[in-house]
Amino acid sequence: MATYSHASRSHAQQGPAILAVPGDRYFGPARAVAERGGHSLVELGMWDNPHRNTWVNKLNLAIHRAGSPVVLVADGFACLAAIWWAEYERPKYGSPIAGALLVSPPDVDRPGSDPRLARFGSCPSQPLPFPAFVVAGANESAELKNTYRRLSVEWGCRYLDASFAADGAEWRAGHDLLDQLVRNHVAAPHVPSPFGRDEVTLRG
Repeated sequence: MATYSHASRSHAQQGPAILAVPGDRYFGPARAVAERGGHSLVELGMWDNPHRNTWVNKLNLAIHRAGSPVVLVADGFACLAAIWWAEYERPKYGSPIAGALLVSPPDVDRPGSDPRLARFGSCPSQPLPFPAFVVAGANESAELKNTYRRLSVEWGCRYLDASFAADGAEWRAGHDLLDQLVRNHVAAPHVPSPFGRDEVTLRG
């Protein structure tokens, strides 16, 4: 069952609604953003046996209930819900999603991946219809970071190598990225940004 919080209503009136979409039932950067910033938390549920279309439908409902442009912060499996939402909905550029942070998206085509990923199928590989950053944590392997670089190119995103606490409790770099996304890209959401091969390294 999806959970919606409207603690940041005044913020949403001034700018985009921030939707934090965790890919884990307990931890992760998206939960850190929701807890620290008071933004809306979208619980996709079904953690042990996720269902792609159910997750996409829950995300779609949260996006349209926001009533304003949306910036997504998704981590892990929840990134796949965002990717498939874009595939199914085919929205115009920058609306209703004005931007996104996709933190540690799983590689569904990687041998030995989590068996739950089989429920999602191969990810679409066309550019996303909104500015987005694919974010890697400093503690992740070089192999995973290479995967994120590849996905960022396929999705037309920027790749960001960010340092954040492993437990997500103090995700300072993530909040800086979120502020940057809102400040630099939401101001003109309908103008495509030259994302793709640019890389930025942040240190929290």
